[in-house]
Formats: sequence, C-alpha cells, structure tokens
Amino acid sequence: MDVLKGIGGKIRAERRRHHLTQEELAEVAATSTRTVRDIEHGRGSPSIGTVTAVAGALGLTLTVAP
Repeated sequence: MDVLKGIGGKIRAERRRHHLTQEELAEVAATSTRTVRDIEHGRGSPSIGTVTAVAGALGLTLTVAP
C-alpha cells in the first residue's frame, strides 16, 4: 500500500470521527481544503511538515518505523 494513501485514510477516518469537514480541518491545520483533500486521497506530494500539521490538528502523531 502506498504510504501516503495509508496516512490519508487514517487522517480521513480521524477527521470523520471528530465530525469535522475538510474545510474545518484545513482551517485548524492552517492549510487549504485542497491540500487536505489531496492528502486524504493519497494524491500530490505534500511536505512532511504539511502532513504533520494536518495530523497534529487531529491529535495524531507521525512516526517512522523500520
């Protein structure tokens, strides 16, 4: 599975669990709705900082595993 798609799926699930729209999450994460949409669908090439900000806005952390 593509790593970004896996991360995006987790972010989408957590956003829905918090009853947030993509627009609301984008506002909290200080990014665009398009960026949140692209991350959730595993598209584009967002910076690790952007993905971390979106995940952090949901209380998620990213870790690197071998």
